Amino acid sequence: MPVSIAVLRETSPNERRVAMTPEVAKKLKAKGASVLIERGAGVSASFSDESYKDAEVAGDAAATLARADVLLTVQPPTLEEIAGLREGSIVIGYLAPHLAPERTRALKDRRITSFAMELLPRTTRAQAMDVLSSQAGVAGYKAVLIAAEASPKFFPMLTTAAGTIRPSKVLVIGAGVAGLQAIATARRLGAQVEGFDVRPETKEQIESLGAKFLDLGVSAAGSGGYARELTAEEREQQQRALAESLKAYDAVVTTAAVPGRKAPRIISQAMVAGMKAGAVVVDIAAETGGNVEGAEAGKTVVTANGVTIIGPVNLASTAPIHASEMYARNLYNFLELSLKDGAVTLDWDDELIAKTCLTHAGEIRHEPTKQAVEGSGT
Repeated sequence: MPVSIAVLRETSPNERRVAMTPEVAKKLKAKGASVLIERGAGVSASFSDESYKDAEVAGDAAATLARADVLLTVQPPTLEEIAGLREGSIVIGYLAPHLAPERTRALKDRRITSFAMELLPRTTRAQAMDVLSSQAGVAGYKAVLIAAEASPKFFPMLTTAAGTIRPSKVLVIGAGVAGLQAIATARRLGAQVEGFDVRPETKEQIESLGAKFLDLGVSAAGSGGYARELTAEEREQQQRALAESLKAYDAVVTTAAVPGRKAPRIISQAMVAGMKAGAVVVDIAAETGGNVEGAEAGKTVVTANGVTIIGPVNLASTAPIHASEMYARNLYNFLELSLKDGAVTLDWDDELIAKTCLTHAGEIRHEPTKQAVEGSGT
């Protein structure tokens, strides 16, 4: 019997993505797999049931789960969905193990082999499977469009019969995938763009996009592509320099995040108070605590001095067609490591498989999560 790879209709609020597109369904079938989708699974992403010509459409979630050997997800499965899976089945997707110990415990107790794509090693070989990067690119793009929409100014310079309109000054904080996409998008819209990151190696990347690097005199180069924690003295120096710089910008987009941890606080309330009236701040880390003091996830706040702070949530879901296409390809590339002749064979000597694994055979394989869950009493 060929392995059955299934996808459910996402039920989390405002989630429009789907973990399998018709393109990927076709590829999986060509690999010898049987493909199963819940009715309506792709509709929110503009993929009709009829477009899945290589998949069988099941009537509801329970019927889909009962036949699934492998479940592909965008948002983590609910406890009810986990209970509906057969013991020994496989789940691949975002699992947010640091947020819900009870979910990880349920996966372990059901002896489900789960792969949390957030845990994927960030190596050259893993780039085609990196869901964090593909979805961060969408978020960076969308954040700048939100800033442009909310700004009371044009982004580009305009020469009109009424005179010349100067371009808006935009600052992007954080030069990871989201930040670099935000810089590129703001440049395409004609803004005068600067980028800031405490990692000195990002200077060249920022400048390669036609933006200026904002040098605050602090370097925090770390390992694995992430910044190290600043010392108290370094942080104070950075804060003073940033507070002064922020007074000049019409729009600021903050993108700093560390997977599995609370977002670093970069802009204080006092800094916002020093910004000019009409300035817009878009904090795409608002869901994980926020880079900006006063940012609220899913809300727009206007301060007493006329600064608008926007805390968008799940930005990748606002471009569901392209976000789903990239995400589904990421999952396919990861699954392809184990899928041969219609069967899944896991190679535990492959670090991408071993290090991305959250639970297997009744055990929690990811050590930090194991300590958190088994020590939580949840």
